[in-house]
Formats: sequence, C-alpha cells, structure tokens
Amino acid sequence: MKDIKSNQFRVNQPIKIKEVNTTFSLNAEEKTIKKELKNTRKALATWQDKLYAHGKYSVLVCLQGMDTSGKDSLIREVFQGFNSRGVVVHSFKTPSKKELRHNYLWRHYIALPERGKFGVFNRTHYENVLVTRVHPEYILGENIPHIQSLEDIDEVFWETRMEEIKNFEKTLVQNGTIIFKFFLHISKEEQKSRLLRRLQKPEKTWKFSPGDLEERKLWDEYQNCYEKAINKTSTEKAPWYIIPSDDKDTARYLVAKILHEKLQEYADVQEPTVEPKVLEHLQHYINELSNE
Repeated sequence: MKDIKSNQFRVNQPIKIKEVNTTFSLNAEEKTIKKELKNTRKALATWQDKLYAHGKYSVLVCLQGMDTSGKDSLIREVFQGFNSRGVVVHSFKTPSKKELRHNYLWRHYIALPERGKFGVFNRTHYENVLVTRVHPEYILGENIPHIQSLEDIDEVFWETRMEEIKNFEKTLVQNGTIIFKFFLHISKEEQKSRLLRRLQKPEKTWKFSPGDLEERKLWDEYQNCYEKAINKTSTEKAPWYIIPSDDKDTARYLVAKILHEKLQEYADVQEPTVEPKVLEHLQHYINELSNE
C-alpha cells in the first residue's frame, strides 16, 4: 500500500480546482484500505484518550464538500472508535431565526469543542462564503446594517468576510484549538452517479431532495467559490487539505491518516502523571479495596 504524507494534499499555494484530481490510487485492494483505516482509527482513538486526560487542547475537524461527497459516512467510519464523551458532531443547516439575530459566526462559536475534546463540523462556517456567495440573497436575511440590497454585496464584502473567518480561526489556534479543514473533492460525474443511487435505492431515497438537482446546475459557481475560499483561507496554522473523494474508502483513509500524522506533532499531549503520594501508597489502596 502506498505511503502517503499530509503535504501531498495540503494547500500551500494557490490552486486551480479544476486541475486537482478527484481520484487517488493507494495501490491497494479495498479490504487492505479498510484494514489500514481500522488500524489508524484505533491509533486516533488512543490519542483522543490522551487529549481528554491532558485537557489543554481541543481539535476542530471541518468537513466541506459538494452534496454526496461523503461527509456523513466519513464521520461514521473515521470516528466510530472514539469515546463518545470526547467527540461532538455538529451539522449546520439553514440558520434559524435565533441564529440570524446574531452575527454569522455566533452559532459556530457556541458549537466549538471544549478543551480535551474533538469537534466535527459537518458543513462549517465556510457555508457563509459558499452557499451565500452562490445565493447572495440569503445575506439579506442576516439584517446587516450596511447591506440594503444585493448591490451592496460586492467583492469587498466577500474579501472582508473571509478575513473575518481567518481571524476567527487564528483566535482559536492561539487559544489551543488544533484545526483541520478538509474539502472532499468529487467529480461532477461521480455526484451524478451517487444521486442516481439515492433515487434508485429505496433505503437511500429519503436523502434526495429536488433542490439537489437545482444546486447541481450551479456546479461551476460552487467550484469557483470553493477555489476562492480555499486559496484565501489556507493558512499555516489552519490549512486546507483537498481530499480526492470519488472513492469513499480512499477518502476516509486519507483523512484519518492526515489527522494521525499531524496530531503526533503535539508531543506535549500526554496523560497526567500520578501524584507521588498516590504512587507511594498505591499498594495500600489496592489492599484496602481488596479486603472490603
């Protein structure tokens, strides 16, 4: 099986999204990939236990991708071995009336993981420069004082918003949050295949909405917005990783492998040492309990 490094998928310089592959060969059979994912998943779960005990960092995993890119199943397969007390998943849908009465980042702030925990954002704060950029009329619902009409939502508005997002992430990193941002990159042909499967398999039809086809017509616009957002907001401490996702097993393994590789850099994350007085009387405590 091919050895991979995170830098192969990290965005370190401006990219043209049409030039980035949606497929990647690990030179391995499906069963081998699944086995390696299982092993990596176990290693991540062990690291999560140390993170929880250490209690000084949190980890935020951000997943973005076109509809059918595999976000839900990736979460299930990559994080299934985690202790449930140490990982929280948030799926951000259309903002509620209450959320719209706050600034657009508010609902993401209150969903951030506590120290010692993993947080997974299934769709993220980047929806505010993706969906809203394709559908700028949604911005009017935010009731921003200086935005009176669509004409007020210009390029300066989007540049400002992306700077705000970068500052949001910078603040998180400075306060102990380790950020991973993954774009699950699929081809338009693969999305068509997956949408057809939703329609043809009764157990998956519930996932389909006629609106999926309307959004598909805007494919090029979405790709353009992703390209701009990724290029503008991939930073040293909060980089983007573009994950070839036409094959789900490969995508899941790549995400797990990148997480495990990069988290090993935090060598200070260790379980707390036992107090000397506890160690000194350890046998006494064992005897006391054994002789109850």
